[in-house]
Amino acid sequence: MLPLPPDSVLLTVGPLAIRWYGLLYAVGLLVAYRFMVREARRRKLNERLILDGLIIISIAALAGGRLYHVIDAWDRLYAANPLSAILPPYEGLGAPGGLITGTIALVVILRRWRQEPWGWVDVAGPAILVMQAIARWGNWFNQELYGAPTDLPWGLAIDCAHRAVSVSCATLGESARFHPLFLYESLSGLAGALILPALGQRLKGRLLPGMIGLGAVAWYSVTRLALEGLRLENWRVGGIATAYLVMGGVLLITLAVAFIRLRTLTPTKKRRQR
Repeated sequence: MLPLPPDSVLLTVGPLAIRWYGLLYAVGLLVAYRFMVREARRRKLNERLILDGLIIISIAALAGGRLYHVIDAWDRLYAANPLSAILPPYEGLGAPGGLITGTIALVVILRRWRQEPWGWVDVAGPAILVMQAIARWGNWFNQELYGAPTDLPWGLAIDCAHRAVSVSCATLGESARFHPLFLYESLSGLAGALILPALGQRLKGRLLPGMIGLGAVAWYSVTRLALEGLRLENWRVGGIATAYLVMGGVLLITLAVAFIRLRTLTPTKKRRQR
């Protein structure tokens, strides 16, 4: 069983509160940066572009992730006090929103910097999964990103103040345990960050540039789609969880891009081999 976490505030320095959520996000960024530098060197790309690019993409992803979360949780958390949506502490991000705006930022800066895109896609894709694997533990400290009740041995304890209305202590009792969705996403991200680059190395010379990065986006999309049914009180449109629509769309676009690349480039490669 996963116990209740320590306080979400790591330490306080005067008026400044340093929270586990923000710290783990920063650690995830740092590890992702080192991961990208290593991959860029291996692929002989200009690693000096990474820091500036990562800052721009991170800001875009934070903005998109925050917007998605605020819309998702508006009725529960922000309708009574709208200013809390834009004032610190920022303790909620929606990964689908961050993925979309971060991807848009990546496309824009690659075009602006006149970089060949697909090698950078392969560098950035697995790095996103690395960051996801680390940053998701911030959700544990905030007692969020938990799912439906479960009797599984790794069920997550959530105190009464942080429970959704449908699973309140009055309804289920204080001893109820829940699916640790943050842990599932973290483990999936770690697995993808290890498996996809290793696959790229094993298939070196036989895999088109960009396929590893596209695979990382597809990996996260499938993870999110698989777990969405366990989420509580999620944002819905027409009775359907919005994440199904958003991440389903992301997955279809990713597969379409991969298919088009295979169809348009494979005949050229075949001609060269004759």
